[in-house]
Amino acid sequence: MSIDGARPQRKLTRRELLGSAAGAGLLALAARARSARAAARPPNLVIILSDNHRWDAMACAGHPFVRTPQMDRLAREGLLFENAFCTTPLCSPARASFLTGLYAWRHGVRTNAKSQSSWSEAHTTFFELLEREAGYANGFFGKWHMPGSGQPALRGVERFVTFTIEDGQGRYYDCPLVVDGRDEPSRKPYLSEELTDRALDFAAERRSGPFCLYLSHKAVHHPWKPAPEDVGIYADAPVELPRGANSWTGYTNGEIFGGFDRPIESAMRVYLETVTSLDREIGRLLAGLDARGLLEGALVVYASDNGFLFGEHRHVELRWPFEEVIRIPWLLRAPRLVAEPGRRVPQLALNIDLAPTLLELAGVSPPASMQGMSLAPWLRGSQAPGRRAFLVENSKEFPYSAPTYRGVRTRRHLYVEFEGRHRPTLHDVAADPRQERDLMGTPEGERALAELRPMLAALLRGERLDD
Repeated sequence: MSIDGARPQRKLTRRELLGSAAGAGLLALAARARSARAAARPPNLVIILSDNHRWDAMACAGHPFVRTPQMDRLAREGLLFENAFCTTPLCSPARASFLTGLYAWRHGVRTNAKSQSSWSEAHTTFFELLEREAGYANGFFGKWHMPGSGQPALRGVERFVTFTIEDGQGRYYDCPLVVDGRDEPSRKPYLSEELTDRALDFAAERRSGPFCLYLSHKAVHHPWKPAPEDVGIYADAPVELPRGANSWTGYTNGEIFGGFDRPIESAMRVYLETVTSLDREIGRLLAGLDARGLLEGALVVYASDNGFLFGEHRHVELRWPFEEVIRIPWLLRAPRLVAEPGRRVPQLALNIDLAPTLLELAGVSPPASMQGMSLAPWLRGSQAPGRRAFLVENSKEFPYSAPTYRGVRTRRHLYVEFEGRHRPTLHDVAADPRQERDLMGTPEGERALAELRPMLAALLRGERLDD
């Protein structure tokens, strides 16, 4: 017995030492086996979708003062798609395209209006295929906003949290929810916080297989309302109006129904405050997933349904075939899948590409009926081929001013044919990103049209124009 009464430490025998080493080896083998199983298991999928967020309203995209540290993190630790687009710049058609991998002319959701189009429950979404082919548990949280019934029977989704108030647009504060078909009050005043909480609750549930979490925010849809702590944070920020715009452009050029109740400068500041509030919720989601050990093995996508015009081309709206509207933010983080994190991807990426991308990464073959292409090769390297052109389309919706049109966007040009009194337009968006010089009727334009018109016809036949 030692002086302090503690039992002296006994030396281990050779047999015991060998047993201890074998045990450590077994533990190491078990750890490697767990790691191999984790690598072989399809990744958890986290899709964060916002509303009306312009591609350039992020610090990582070069905005002069908006604070978006969480979006910047996704770009730094993953990929930023520099040329990402929606194929129809409007809420309902764009959202249907994300889910189905189809252009609006194929899925039939052409406008937000019930009188003109509706969501068909016959559509196959990536949720259904993930659940049936790869055993995913799927949850949908937030804005559904598809013309038709308030909440569909969406196959493959086991948790469906949405809202139907204000024609499915919801409201930023005290928004009543519909949870798996039942009316429930929001547990938190600010809708973005409530949706993040619900999404984290779903992710934390114990399950043996992977999950797909689709978090569809109302933010940053007009009329914008930031979280209380962000009200006024950009009140003194210098805002530069686009060329040709003035403070009250929203009440001219037929924009009264999409206009603002305040000068454009003030509206832009509140919009960006709401962007920062949304960014904070992205951070809360990432932190919550990380605390549960679910982040590093997950694929996280951030995108928006369309952009928005703040006086560009004398409009304050969406729907129009302008770069500020059809370009969208698209960020992707997946540590186990992305080569060269922090890379910027130059190829043309579309909202119709989300469904085939998720399916391929989950080990499911995308159906031939999907019109999008998987972006998975771009995760592995920047030299993967892309597409040459895609279709841009819109259908007239009363009382808004944008007409029906069909157009083709290539890496360099945007050519659009309109119905009604609007004549076709052609812009070299590589040299003229503000689309200020129409090339119709010029020798340069005639040379470009020789290629663009056949491309548009091919796209309207359902062909895909890839490299």
